[in-house]
Amino acid sequence: MSDYSGVAVICERNGDSLAQISAEGLGIGRQLADTLGAKLTAVIPGSGVAALGHEAIALGADVACLVDDPALASYETDACVQAVMRAVDAVKPAIVIFGQTDTGRDLAPRLAFRLGTSATLDCVNLAIENGRLLATKPVYGGNALAVYTTETDPQIVTIRSKAFAGPAPDAARTGETITVVAALDGIPVRTKTTDRIIEEAEGIRLEDAAVVVAGGRGIGGEDGFKQLHELATALHGAVGASRPPCDNGWVPDTAQVGLTGKIIAPDLYIAVAISGSSQHLSGCSGARTIVAINKDKEANIFRHARYGAVGDWKQILPAFMKKVGELVS
Repeated sequence: MSDYSGVAVICERNGDSLAQISAEGLGIGRQLADTLGAKLTAVIPGSGVAALGHEAIALGADVACLVDDPALASYETDACVQAVMRAVDAVKPAIVIFGQTDTGRDLAPRLAFRLGTSATLDCVNLAIENGRLLATKPVYGGNALAVYTTETDPQIVTIRSKAFAGPAPDAARTGETITVVAALDGIPVRTKTTDRIIEEAEGIRLEDAAVVVAGGRGIGGEDGFKQLHELATALHGAVGASRPPCDNGWVPDTAQVGLTGKIIAPDLYIAVAISGSSQHLSGCSGARTIVAINKDKEANIFRHARYGAVGDWKQILPAFMKKVGELVS
């Protein structure tokens, strides 16, 4: 019988609170733990993370496992892998959940390798069957879904942002807090961050936006994207793009949605003059509603859109913006 039991979520912080992806991890982790009749542990590596333990318990964790060390104040791969390893060795969870973030994508495979198990990345659904985890993830550029399972423990996964709902915090919840020593002295440091530049961006981040207005090659240039910005502002959303506008310098690379850009899941995704390649759709297929505007009635985007308008976006968009203005005024 395996020595591993329960579910652990490796949490990330956003300033003085837990990142939204960690709340989402605790939400699905709570469901899995309840199905297994086991404990949910929030593993929180970092510096000065005591308050985050209380937040994790309020979000559903039974145990907050703090790995508090000044060396973890900023993310360094070697130190963080060691810290997470120490926590997993102490808690021995059967399931370990990371966010599909830069940090999660870096740590999850490294942890799996060190523990002699496997990691399934970018999961959009998690379920329990016969006591084992079934992890569903998009494959073939988002054109199909595949279900993975493993016979080894711990079962390690990363979850896609917004694929799971984050629970409402319950300040009345109580739980246990434990501390694990990171033991970072003497570990080999093969990579080191020498500088960190914070990107200055106005408005809502693309990953956080409930509404995204995205443009493709058919927009034609920077002037066209100014109109998309106006619509996004009216809808309190953000502007995205397929790869060609980013390659042409019409918008920053950070606006790219797709397999080689950002994977997002807004409530509403308005695709303007985007043909709908599989690479782009892999980045927006998680949207609850896709609205497409394209002059080519055979464009692939219409196969995935709930609503579509066939025609020149220069004629359709002004009428759409006028109606939006009437509704929000």
